Amino acid sequence: MNKYQIYIFLDMINETKMRLLSKLVVIRKIQHFLSVLFILVVLSSCDYNRRTTGWDYAGDLINSPAYESYTANPNFADGKTMQPPVNGTIPRGFMPYPYIKTDEDRAMAAKMLVNEIKNSPENLERGKVAYGIYCMHCHGEKGDGQGSLFVNKKFTYPPGNLLNDKMRANPEADIYHVITVGWGIMGEHGSMITPEDRWKIAMYVKQVLQK
Repeated sequence: MNKYQIYIFLDMINETKMRLLSKLVVIRKIQHFLSVLFILVVLSSCDYNRRTTGWDYAGDLINSPAYESYTANPNFADGKTMQPPVNGTIPRGFMPYPYIKTDEDRAMAAKMLVNEIKNSPENLERGKVAYGIYCMHCHGEKGDGQGSLFVNKKFTYPPGNLLNDKMRANPEADIYHVITVGWGIMGEHGSMITPEDRWKIAMYVKQVLQK
């Protein structure tokens, strides 16, 4: 190998070294960039609230902007979230109720209405479930008026005690009537609860809670 060939060979080696060095520089730059990016991601995910990861992909599904049923609502004229049904309307699957929210009609309903629902374990269990959905937050799990809304001071006026002597003396029809049209400050629930479930709730109150 002559000197010229040796120079060419050495030049090729140097060129190869330069290419390798340039590639190493690029690789190091990429590594530095990825390291910085990783640190930024870690820091951006940090949150003072230890109960959450800090990730929020669907905030409205986690923190609902909807008003709760018994909270104030500035969107309605009466300032309430839960609105009564429109006068003169009848929910699908419901029948018009012949009695209104008066002392006379309450006494009449207690005498005239008859529970035709069979007193069975299945119906009592359904009554318990419906009571838990619609009644327990006010009247309490035991029916003593110590529901969560009153205990937590979200409802300042004490709900009715279903275990007192007066309520024990009243028939199932009286409870059915009060659920349907309401009583005192208690709103009507007839538009929300089917007639069958109203009877089952009344049955559960008389047969289970008041025993």
